[in-house]
Amino acid sequence: MINRYQDIIDQTFDFPQEGFEVKNNELLFHQLPLMEIIKAYGTPLKISYLPRIREQIQQARLWFKNAMEKVDYKGSYTYCYCTKSSHFSFVMDQVLKCNAQLETSSTYDIEIIKKLYDKGTVNKETLIISNGFKREQYLEAITDLANQKFNIIPILDNKKEIEYYKKHIKDHCNIGIRIASEEEPSFEFYTSRLGIRYKDIKDYYLEEIKGDSRFKLKMLHFFINTGVQDSSYYWNELLKCLNVYKSLKAVCPELDSLNIGGGLPIKHSLVFEYDYEYVIDEIIRQVKEFCSVHQLQEPNIYTEFGSFTVGESGLNIFSVMGEKMQNDTERWYMIDGSFITSLPDIWGISQKYILLAINHWEREYHRVNLGGLTCDSLDYYNSEAHENNIFLPKLPKESEGKDPLYLGFFNTGAYQESLSGYGGIKHCLIPGPRHIVIDKDENGKFSWSEFSPEQSAESMLKTLGY
Repeated sequence: MINRYQDIIDQTFDFPQEGFEVKNNELLFHQLPLMEIIKAYGTPLKISYLPRIREQIQQARLWFKNAMEKVDYKGSYTYCYCTKSSHFSFVMDQVLKCNAQLETSSTYDIEIIKKLYDKGTVNKETLIISNGFKREQYLEAITDLANQKFNIIPILDNKKEIEYYKKHIKDHCNIGIRIASEEEPSFEFYTSRLGIRYKDIKDYYLEEIKGDSRFKLKMLHFFINTGVQDSSYYWNELLKCLNVYKSLKAVCPELDSLNIGGGLPIKHSLVFEYDYEYVIDEIIRQVKEFCSVHQLQEPNIYTEFGSFTVGESGLNIFSVMGEKMQNDTERWYMIDGSFITSLPDIWGISQKYILLAINHWEREYHRVNLGGLTCDSLDYYNSEAHENNIFLPKLPKESEGKDPLYLGFFNTGAYQESLSGYGGIKHCLIPGPRHIVIDKDENGKFSWSEFSPEQSAESMLKTLGY
């Protein structure tokens, strides 16, 4: 009996599943013919699949719409995109085509807003929520947009931040306050370094904001670093937030919005269980119930989804360059790229991604470790989210170099380029991969183009001053 790679996938997962299917022993991603793209562009390769961005935004809006209808929720829902997850222009274009609003976290985010305004894809009605502990440059950029009548809401992260706005904002500006939530019990610190403490917020508002007619406190920002989870920790922090909302609402009638920052999770394994509909239903139900008990106006709900928006649009493809048997049990497949330089979350936080062979699903499989090209001992990948092993098709010696095995790491669209320094200097001067952007029209026809070639030696040497 031959144990094929196809067999172990079928036995381990509910397969095929959304976004993944196999035809003629080759993997399709959302029906996208990956082998055709590999033959056209080679590897290593970064792919951005734009339709997934639109699908995620539309799906989240539907979940919240349905949840609000179930309990007759009176407030509105607004979807915001965290630009820090991916700043690429083609990502921003997709987000804005879906009429999503934006959340910024640094000075140069505001420069992107200005570029988009000049281009006509952002207007002064587009909501811009500005988060983070802000340097003076960032404060100046926020103030500049506020004075130009942009719809910007700076979220106060510390008590001194308002002083800058009082000195420089000429007219009206809506503002928000971020709550310094308690961290998850397993975290190294007890309280988030960002935001203002629960017990200080009401007095701070009364002393620093209420008396200035230029500022209206409209939004309470509640952020959980671990994201929106069905856990006692999350529900407890949500309740604390609602109590702050109640306390503030009593002295600040114009407060009408609750920003439940912290993203929805995405799939990092084909074994993925998260009931999005239930969790969103429960958030809306709890807010509705709290407001009914305390006779409060139901707040408008805002979310800031970054990884959820763009994460599942990205994939990285490598080819196996060769095989090394280092001892009796450790078999290595060496790839034509680096995990440290292309997918730094693997190295930095031991992130797992969906890993699948692109071709040769008809071959027998065996257990392997994956090694990257750098000289760093940590440039490897040796386990998956569902088990401490990796199984991939065998490499017949007679076909080595002639019919390569290609591997795909999926749902890599958030943070990896910014963390690895897109276009900059990489460990061991491993070049950044070629980057392809793919879209699909209303008739289901795919189109793709090269966003950037494989990084050149000249660009790296110039950065290094040679």
